[in-house]
Amino acid sequence: MAKAYWIAFYREVRRADALAAYAKVAGPALEAAGGRMLARGKSADVREAGLMQRTVLIEFDSLEKARAAYESPAYQAALAVLGDAVERDIRFVEGVS
Repeated sequence: MAKAYWIAFYREVRRADALAAYAKVAGPALEAAGGRMLARGKSADVREAGLMQRTVLIEFDSLEKARAAYESPAYQAALAVLGDAVERDIRFVEGVS
């Protein structure tokens, strides 16, 4: 079974305080669901049509586990804390096996 990666691209952060509060709840929720934080923060370098934006990369053992983490009550509670403080694009991508 291929690993899966949760990739979040933050297009806009409207309220940094809400994002910080979300991170305190979301990090533990995703780790409890089997996620491993691989990278987070502003892009170190961008090429071609890339954007200098906050990016988060989380590894899961499978696509099903990544989806389950997103749907979990603990992560849904984190989303409630976040509200409309950001505009972002979240993608789940299967790894190459």
